[in-house]
Amino acid sequence: MLVIIKEDYEQMSIEGAKQVASLIRKKPDCVVGFATGSTPLGLYKELIRLFNEEGLDFSKVTSFNLDEYVGLPPSHDQSYHYFMWENLFKHININPSNVHVPMGMAEDIDAFCVWYETKIFEHGGIDLQILGIGGNGHIAFNEPGSSLGSRTRIKTLDEKTIKDNARFFTAMEEVPQYAITMGVGTIMEARRLLLLANGKGKADAIKATVEGPVMAKFPATIVQLHRYATVIVDKDAASKLEGTY
Repeated sequence: MLVIIKEDYEQMSIEGAKQVASLIRKKPDCVVGFATGSTPLGLYKELIRLFNEEGLDFSKVTSFNLDEYVGLPPSHDQSYHYFMWENLFKHININPSNVHVPMGMAEDIDAFCVWYETKIFEHGGIDLQILGIGGNGHIAFNEPGSSLGSRTRIKTLDEKTIKDNARFFTAMEEVPQYAITMGVGTIMEARRLLLLANGKGKADAIKATVEGPVMAKFPATIVQLHRYATVIVDKDAASKLEGTY
């Protein structure tokens, strides 16, 4: 695992975008796994700049998103489908038919999850998976206790995750209780992992992820076992690391 510590959020985001852009330039038809949340917004902003100013071409890129809330239609302003189009896809030249985001309104969620796994396989697997990390160690919506070999499935959200997400909804009862998420095993099959974290609020999570024991109680620790995992953090998120990086 390679740990890169940058001065601040902006520099962290630029470094992350640089790695994504390098892959796209080397393999124009690559498959990229995207994440949502506030952490990758700076990376997406930089990818948009690279598209506008340096001609970074997304026309052959295929995307697979990590997760989506169950019960939210793609048009809902808190759905991850909406998030991705508003914050990245509509600003670049990605082919809409190459975009894959879990369908939170699927009638048969179990069947959809099997289909999603099949589509990833049919596209040759994910070349680079972008990840954030929750304060409780979740990656995607693989909450503490998730099987480290899990596949795409429906997951009940942890109480802390629900409370953390409540700020995005007008009432607590509106916060989704379930999500479709790639499994830990699915994520680990990506050829490369790129995990981002910033701020002192993520310092404990990064310390556990980078230097703690690998355990299902803290799913993000599994990235230690990936052959090509890169963790990019700002100084605040790295503040509790004891090793030299």
